[in-house]
Amino acid sequence: MASGFPPQKQETQPGIQHVMDPTPEFSSSNYKPSNKLHGKVALVTGGDSGIGKAVCHCYALEGASVAFTYVKGREDKDADETLRLLHEVKTREAKEPIMIATDLGFEENCKRVVEEVVNAFGRIDVLVNCAAEQHEVSIEDIDEARLERVFRTNIFSQFFLVKYALKHMKEGSSIINTTSVVAYGGNSSLLEYTSTKGAIVSFTRGLALQLAPKGIRVNGVAPGPVWTPLITASFSDEAIKQFGSETPMKRAAQPVEVAPSYVFLACNHCSSYYTGQILHPNGGLIVNA
Repeated sequence: MASGFPPQKQETQPGIQHVMDPTPEFSSSNYKPSNKLHGKVALVTGGDSGIGKAVCHCYALEGASVAFTYVKGREDKDADETLRLLHEVKTREAKEPIMIATDLGFEENCKRVVEEVVNAFGRIDVLVNCAAEQHEVSIEDIDEARLERVFRTNIFSQFFLVKYALKHMKEGSSIINTTSVVAYGGNSSLLEYTSTKGAIVSFTRGLALQLAPKGIRVNGVAPGPVWTPLITASFSDEAIKQFGSETPMKRAAQPVEVAPSYVFLACNHCSSYYTGQILHPNGGLIVNA
């Protein structure tokens, strides 16, 4: 795979997947499911596109009943396509997938999402916090309202979703938080986003310690550059042309290359001794974890 992508810019967040060129890859014929999540219930935020969509797809293939969130009025077409896909690949024993429109930046909305999932599926076994937004910004141009907005979407939502999901999770359940390589190496133009991703690492480690006595594992994934709608909705044409070239592999990942990390962490018999850990699918970038 070559590095870089054709110039393209989306002016509004969240980004839209179906207009991207090329379309991000969420599946691979080389992926061989083996019932790793048979009988499990999974909630994936931001599951309409990008990494979240690839995770939903893998989870459905592995036998999970899947719910995902999206932003109404912006991500509807992507969400409809993802829901159709999940219906097609779900196993016979899994319940029908559901999608939930919401703004996860507010506690009441997170509570409602959890309630909808529990009403449909009875419990939550796997919670994947994947929804995020980012903006290029100089410190001189930081705006209080948008700073709060980014923190609400990226980290407040994780606190609130765990708060309400926890009472519906039992021993053996798994929480997986999405952080980023920038939490370790920094990024000069993504100050708000980078700060939230650093907070997610600390949140993951602290929460893992708090929930270990309950037998609930908490881990994270810190992807490197991945071709998702987040990129076209936040970077310049020039940055998109060079996207991924900074890695030793000289390219960005496709979402399908990152999703197996989430399968591993969700599967008890694969990762039962993992908690408080961060996986780093980042194309060879060195991080001080």
